[in-house]
Amino acid sequence: MYESFFGLSGNPFSLLPDANFLYLSKRHNHVLNLLEYGSLTHSGFMVITGDVGAGKTTVIRHFMRDLPGEITVGLITNPSKGLGSLLAWITKTFEIEGLGRDDASMYHAFIAFLVDEYAKDRRVVIIIDEAQNLPSDMLEELRMLSNVNNESDQLLQIVLVGQPELLATLKRPDLRQFVQRISAHCNLTALDAYETAAYIRYRLGVVGGSDAIFDDIACAAAYFFTFGVPRLINMLCDQALMYAFAEDEKFVTFYTVLEVVNDRSTSGLTAFRAVANDQPQDDLLQELETILDQIRTVRADPELAYSN
Repeated sequence: MYESFFGLSGNPFSLLPDANFLYLSKRHNHVLNLLEYGSLTHSGFMVITGDVGAGKTTVIRHFMRDLPGEITVGLITNPSKGLGSLLAWITKTFEIEGLGRDDASMYHAFIAFLVDEYAKDRRVVIIIDEAQNLPSDMLEELRMLSNVNNESDQLLQIVLVGQPELLATLKRPDLRQFVQRISAHCNLTALDAYETAAYIRYRLGVVGGSDAIFDDIACAAAYFFTFGVPRLINMLCDQALMYAFAEDEKFVTFYTVLEVVNDRSTSGLTAFRAVANDQPQDDLLQELETILDQIRTVRADPELAYSN
């Protein structure tokens, strides 16, 4: 709705996990490098965790998009025991037709699929998103599936992606053998102040937008109110652009961001940081000046972004 007003070719802050909009912060880049390294070294199990809205699915989509042709990848999202067995999910993902739909038939059909892919010099990767929903018996089923690998040949690689609750499940004593198969784990954290500003401008740039649409203090406010969580940044910035458009303003300012936050707080439908009704705007601006200093310090010396 506001795209043409700001000279944008699309929505820069869509909540959809579009790989084209992946901003490689220090942690996002680390996760992507880990996935790429795992695919090259034929790692068996890898685990990626992160809080809600941290950008896990976007990283996975980016990784899948750039996988080499000799890898066959299947993505399973939101698995649940109530929606069928894990083998049913896997065979459906890879469009494998078994002789029957019982677990034994699906298992043998999947093994035959792996062997056939291996004969074609192809490896198979299963990525399970929202893996915190997997009960322990499904995780054990995955471990058993990985037994198809032998000492010299890796036919199957499994990547589990989920919220921190996944780690709590993996710490169960009955999953000791599963945990011993995990070759790498990485936790995806929120963005810092500098990364939040760079993230906003990067996404604007993808759709041809100007850096000037969000001034520095507006970016600092976005970090302050969203805690640096990418999904919340998208929600806030999308609404801020809508508010600016409605007011016929070509730029988003601190006051635009604050208006969005206050309106969401009034409705009770918000995940943004709350601001006390009696807190003077000048006091809030003073807090944002500290954040603004962090943004400008790193911008002046980009090496600082990777110093911790």
